[in-house]
Amino acid sequence: MNAPRRTALFSVAASAALALSLTACQSGEGTKAEGAAPAAEDSVSASTAASPPAAGASTSGNTGSGTSTAVGTAHRSGSASSGAQKGTTTPLCRARDVKVSSERQDGPPYTHIVLTARNTSGHRCEMAGFPHIQFLESHKQDVPSVAKSKPAAPTVLNPGDPAYVLVKLSDGGVDEDNEVVNAFQLVLEGDSTVIAVDSSAGGGLAVDPAKTLTGYWTTELRNGADDF
Repeated sequence: MNAPRRTALFSVAASAALALSLTACQSGEGTKAEGAAPAAEDSVSASTAASPPAAGASTSGNTGSGTSTAVGTAHRSGSASSGAQKGTTTPLCRARDVKVSSERQDGPPYTHIVLTARNTSGHRCEMAGFPHIQFLESHKQDVPSVAKSKPAAPTVLNPGDPAYVLVKLSDGGVDEDNEVVNAFQLVLEGDSTVIAVDSSAGGGLAVDPAKTLTGYWTTELRNGADDF
């Protein structure tokens, strides 16, 4: 009876030991498996960090950055230049900006005078259009202008520069209805200030109000355009 019992107990003990051994092995393998995963991830991360970026990706990134800077600079420069062009509007010359004088042209008979307007200001200005001249108190109409004398470009004066305009007084005939003018007045385009011009030298100007004409302001008198 004792021998079979010992045999049975040994069998039970052996079975229990085997079960414990199997459990321990399974537990160890599971631990190793769990530890292997982070190691693999670390290996992948290290490999990725060590590998250089693709050449295409690097070039694209640099080009994009450089283009953005270049375009931004060009845009700012263009805007500044455009702003400078739009903002640089030359003001019209006012009566206070110029000194106007007259001089007989050719003659005798003296049929024309040349008006000179010199920029006495400290800035650039534009002599626009033509002078609005009135020679006589009895004739309040402005002297008509001659369209062909209008210059193609604006007449812009730097400080000290002159502008000229040719003015016809008469046809020079002895039978004309002339009146002597020792002073006359004019106003500039865009300014209502009256400018008085002394013309008394040489006994004054013989003016026929029906024949008077004026050209446009120019930087120099031109053959053809200023012949009338």
